[in-house]
Amino acid sequence: MKKIVPDPPAFLFAQTAETTFGECEGHPPLFTVRPGISAEDALVHAALYLKCAIDTCPQAVQYTDETGRGFAWSTLHSVQMAKGLIDAVLDGIESHNLNEHREAQNH
Repeated sequence: MKKIVPDPPAFLFAQTAETTFGECEGHPPLFTVRPGISAEDALVHAALYLKCAIDTCPQAVQYTDETGRGFAWSTLHSVQMAKGLIDAVLDGIESHNLNEHREAQNH
């Protein structure tokens, strides 16, 4: 039987690219993301780092004076939104992988 709908394109972001970060004035960046790490693994680690930030931000809010507290809350909410987006992408990848696995078992 011929398929009416073509397969979706392959996942384009399968691996990380080398990316530097941790810039400080006066010297090159301190850190580098290694190339060739699976995108899913990189996203899992990013979600864990964001979870750590979510867990520590309330402490920052608690110890920040009133004039800066709004910035700390804003940071917490931004981190929560970033984690939500990453979790949604990871859930989509997992769902896609499960569907592919089920389809492979049915054939």
